[in-house]
Amino acid sequence: MAIQLHCDGGLKNDEGESLALECPYCGVYANMAPQAVPDAGQLIATRPKHVGLVYQCDACRAPVFLRFAIKEFGERHVELYRNFAELERPSERFAFSYLPRATEVLFREALSCYSTNNFNAFASMCRRAAASAFRDMGDGGKMRAFDEVMVAQRIAELDDESFAPIKTIIFEAGGNNELPLLNRTQAGVLLEIMKDLFYQSFVRRGKLTRALKVRQFFVQEGSARGA
Repeated sequence: MAIQLHCDGGLKNDEGESLALECPYCGVYANMAPQAVPDAGQLIATRPKHVGLVYQCDACRAPVFLRFAIKEFGERHVELYRNFAELERPSERFAFSYLPRATEVLFREALSCYSTNNFNAFASMCRRAAASAFRDMGDGGKMRAFDEVMVAQRIAELDDESFAPIKTIIFEAGGNNELPLLNRTQAGVLLEIMKDLFYQSFVRRGKLTRALKVRQFFVQEGSARGA
């Protein structure tokens, strides 16, 4: 699909495809309609490398800002690459109430870094959040966490070479050791591994414990009434 800005027709694409993504404001995966686009004639005159477009979310009507790289300039149009950068990303969600307090604070900050595309700051905060979690898990906690991460690697069918930076960040980096630099794809993998690790280590246990206590309460109540 070619995306073009025309001097006499605004924004066009050659297949009439609509744009849909997760809105950073309402969190709904919705169609995005062009709301404000730059003047093609001015772009042809100034020839920038990137251009910003404003779309409107069909679900909540909020403006969503996207940045496109320019592919080529024509006499009466500007063609854009299909890929774009979301200048505002949806906030990542997690069941924080089940995490230990210190781990919760650190992981909230980690997710904030990820949502603003600061992927290496995200990696650093993941390292701190993991270390905090291991301390709370007590003796053998780090080894149990390692086993969970290895299960996740096998489920996702990730090879050892590409998964090595993730293991280094979570388990090996510390002191004066440098963290590996992450790209967007690696940061996405780290995000899902951390969420799964914390879910298995804290959220699943917390939900199950709560459910069993509620079940036990009703059983005891029923027994008391029958007595």
